Amino acid sequence: MSYKGFVSHSKVSKQDQEFYDLKNKAAEYYRSNGVPQKIESVLNEMFWQKPNDLYGYLANYFSRLSCTPVISKITGREVFDGRGLTAVQTEVHCIIRNEEKVDSEIIHMFFLHFRAATHLDFLMARYLEHKDSLNREKEKELSNETVSEAPPQATPTLAPAKDKKNGDKGKKGNGTEKLLPPAEPPEPRLPGATAVGVVSLVVAKTAARLLGAPLYRHITSLRVLQAQNEMHLPVPMITILSCGKNSMGKLNLLEEVILMPSSSQRVREVIGMGLELQCEMRRVLNGSAYKAGPIGVSDEGALQVGFEHPEQALDLVTEACANLALPLGSDLRLAINCAAQGLMDYSRGKYEVMSGCHKSPDELVDMYEGLINKYPAIKSLIDPFRKEDVDQWERLASVIGQSCCLIADAASNLCPRWSDAKPLPPRVTGVINRHHNDMTISDLIQSIAEQKGSGVSFLKLGGMRGGERMDKYNRLIAIEEELEQEGILGAGEIKQPLSDFSETSNSGSGCDSVTISTK
Repeated sequence: MSYKGFVSHSKVSKQDQEFYDLKNKAAEYYRSNGVPQKIESVLNEMFWQKPNDLYGYLANYFSRLSCTPVISKITGREVFDGRGLTAVQTEVHCIIRNEEKVDSEIIHMFFLHFRAATHLDFLMARYLEHKDSLNREKEKELSNETVSEAPPQATPTLAPAKDKKNGDKGKKGNGTEKLLPPAEPPEPRLPGATAVGVVSLVVAKTAARLLGAPLYRHITSLRVLQAQNEMHLPVPMITILSCGKNSMGKLNLLEEVILMPSSSQRVREVIGMGLELQCEMRRVLNGSAYKAGPIGVSDEGALQVGFEHPEQALDLVTEACANLALPLGSDLRLAINCAAQGLMDYSRGKYEVMSGCHKSPDELVDMYEGLINKYPAIKSLIDPFRKEDVDQWERLASVIGQSCCLIADAASNLCPRWSDAKPLPPRVTGVINRHHNDMTISDLIQSIAEQKGSGVSFLKLGGMRGGERMDKYNRLIAIEEELEQEGILGAGEIKQPLSDFSETSNSGSGCDSVTISTK
C-alpha cells in the first residue's frame, strides 16, 4: 500500500500499518548497507560485459563483499598417519558467508620438526616430521610434556686410564681423563603445550586457503609489509645415504650423508641429479664392489646401507659421482649429520661410532679431522658432539679451520617457549631452528628474525623415495616456475651459500626442517 493510500483514508487497519512500517524498516536497512547502489552497479557492469554465467558473475561479485571468515571452534582427535605413527587431525570450523565450514589437516603431534625459511616461509606451515628412531632416544626424553628426573647414568665418571706404552713402570702416563660433562636435564614442558604448534599451523593453513593464496605468500605477508621484488628459492639438499644406528651394519656415525649442490643450480636440475646419483649408487652396490650389509630405505627416504666403516659410505658416494661426472667438491658438496648426541654410551663415557668401537670426545675430534682431510668434499658437520662437550667443539673448529662448517641441531635451543635461550657450543657456524610442538608460527618467525643470517640458501627435504616426499620436491619445482613467471625469482650465485639453510617436512611423513643462520 502506498503512502497516498494512508493519507486518503481516515482509518487504516493495524495490519496495513504494520506492513507499512516494515517496508520502511527494510528500505532503511538496505539503504544503510548500500545494497541498492551495489545491485545497480553490478547489474550495469554485467549488462556491458554480458558473461555466459550470469549467476556465477553475481556470486563472485557479492562474495568479494562478504565479511571476513571467523573461526567458530577448533577440534582435534587422535589418528594414524601413513606409517602407522600417532598423529592428530585438527579441524578448524569457520563461519564463511553465514555458513559453518570445516577445514581439516592431519599434522603429526609428537616431535613437530619444522624449520622456517627467511625468503620462503611458505614452507613453514606445510611440513612436519615425526622422527621415531633409536638414535634419537635423548630427543624423546626432551619431548616429554612433564619434567622428569635425569637418568642415573647422566653424570658418569671415567675410570683412570693407563698409559699403554709405559705400563706401570713408574713413567709419566696419561693420568686421569677429564670427567665427562653430564647431560643437561630435559626442558620443562607444560601439560597440553603440544597442542600449541598444531593449532598454530592449521590456523595458518586455513587462513591461506580462505585468502585464496599459496601458503608461502600468506606467511611472507605476515613478515614483510610490502611486496618483494625478488625472492630467492633455497636449493634443495638431498639425503642420499643413511648409515646411522638404524642401519643393519656396524657403522653408527653417518646418520645422514647429504648432497649440498651449488646455490646457482635450478631445482629441477638438482632433483634430477639426486635421482641419477641414487640409481648409480644402487648399481655400484649391486656390483658387489663393497662389502655392504642389507640395502633398504630409511625413514628419511634415503638409501640405507649396512657399512662397517665411514670410509665405505664416503667412497661409495665419491665413486658414484665420478661415474656420473658430477663435480663433487666444487659445485657439489657433502654435509654429514652425525647425530652424535644419540651415540654417547654413558656407562663408558665414550661415543659408540661403530658397534663395539668407542671413541672418547678427543678421539672423535681426530676421527673427524681425518675424514675431512681424506674427503675434502665434506663442507658441513651437523651435531658432531653433544652440546655439553664444549672443549671438543672448540678444538674441532680449530683443526678444520674454514674448510668445514659446524652446525648445531640438537645442540641448539634458540627458541624455547617457556625459558631463556641457552648458549650455543663455541665456534658454531650455524644453528637449526626447529618448530617445536609448543611453538607458534609467530614464535618461529621471531626466532628467525633474531638470527643474523642473510637469507635461506638451502632447503633439506630428505631422501627421494616415497610419494609424499616427491610431492614436496614437485611442489618446490612448481613454486620455482611460479616465481619465474612472475619475474621475481632471484638469480645468480648467493654470496654466502652457508649463511642459512632451511629444511622442511610435509604434514605427512616427512623429513627434518631446519633453518641455519650464520652466527
